[in-house]
Amino acid sequence: MERVDQTEIFEAERPRLLGIASRVLGDHAEAQDVVQQAWLRLDRATTGDTTVIDNLPAWLTTVTTRLCLDRLRARTPMPYEDVELVGDDATAPDPADDVALADTVGIALQAVIDRLSPRERVAFVLHDSFGFEFTTIAAVLDSTPAAARKLASRARAKVAQPAADDALADWEVVDAFMSAARGGDLVRLLQLLAPDAVVGADEAAVLAGTPASIEGREEVAAFFDGSAQSALAVYVGDRPGSAWFLRGEAKVVFDFTVEGGLVRGITFRADPDVLARVVRRSGPARG
Repeated sequence: MERVDQTEIFEAERPRLLGIASRVLGDHAEAQDVVQQAWLRLDRATTGDTTVIDNLPAWLTTVTTRLCLDRLRARTPMPYEDVELVGDDATAPDPADDVALADTVGIALQAVIDRLSPRERVAFVLHDSFGFEFTTIAAVLDSTPAAARKLASRARAKVAQPAADDALADWEVVDAFMSAARGGDLVRLLQLLAPDAVVGADEAAVLAGTPASIEGREEVAAFFDGSAQSALAVYVGDRPGSAWFLRGEAKVVFDFTVEGGLVRGITFRADPDVLARVVRRSGPARG
């Protein structure tokens, strides 16, 4: 296959590869990096060589997904064991094979996906979101179709019936919103916002340049889309929020109101008394 053909095919496949990587990793910027790595691997695999890739889209899918797996495994260890499934349980029929939940559960889906093991995550996303056959998924995971089927089934069960303690915490909603804002993920921002979401600001924040008021989910999402690149996770008193820092000091706080797993309000605050209560955080913990 000539290089010009490879480039054209890669560019045609890029949106699909980016969609897979974004859903698996839950991070648009990281997904872009993974897809670029896949291109570099293709370039290395075929430069100055007679290597011919018969099915380039399949090759790119495999490489991209395995790069995602590497990223997931390099993160903080997952709460569920990531083990190969063997035995009779792995070959049990899955009556829910045709149930595609990925596009119907919104932000709650990503919260649960983030808690799946890397292999569960890949099997679920590839099958339920993108319709890949289990033979293909097995090849990506270096597994068997039966084991890939069971991984997807186990992941689907966790998504469909999450444990009570898996309810989306306020800090997870806040951090997911800020991640979507930084990554320019407008769809996810809209999923996270209540229909009547509003943005407000105290007098000090308005003087610092923030808008005084924004009303409506679409308007709020559009304002935050691609913004807040320098904001860091904080606590505002006892509430999880975010803040813009300058030279190590919080200058404007994004004070969130979260209800039922959705952002209902964000208030920009720059009042000195509020800023004095700001504490940096990592996840749910103070500090």
